[in-house]
Amino acid sequence: MFEKLIKEIVKKEKKTGRIDLAFVRDKKIQELNRRFREQDKPTDVLSFNYDDGRILGDVIISSDTTARNAKRYGVDYRSEVKRLVIHGTLHVLGYDHGRRMRHAEEIYSKF
Repeated sequence: MFEKLIKEIVKKEKKTGRIDLAFVRDKKIQELNRRFREQDKPTDVLSFNYDDGRILGDVIISSDTTARNAKRYGVDYRSEVKRLVIHGTLHVLGYDHGRRMRHAEEIYSKF
């Protein structure tokens, strides 16, 4: 389901290649966050850009943090996952936080 969304975003952004999506628990995402970002805490989503021509990157989502955030923001779990998939995918494609990212998130949230 979310793989289709990723493919649509990649296509709309005029890129070619695959972005892999993985769901992990807080313990694993904390390990990754510590190793790659030097942040010793769980986070909701991590993105890794490889852009080797075939594989653009990875989006890794913590199911635990996502569930807590969905409750905190008053949205259902699926909607929160969708938001994170879009956010992570845009990071893999080179977006940084800011106006351009928010605008793209708004557009792709309607898919």
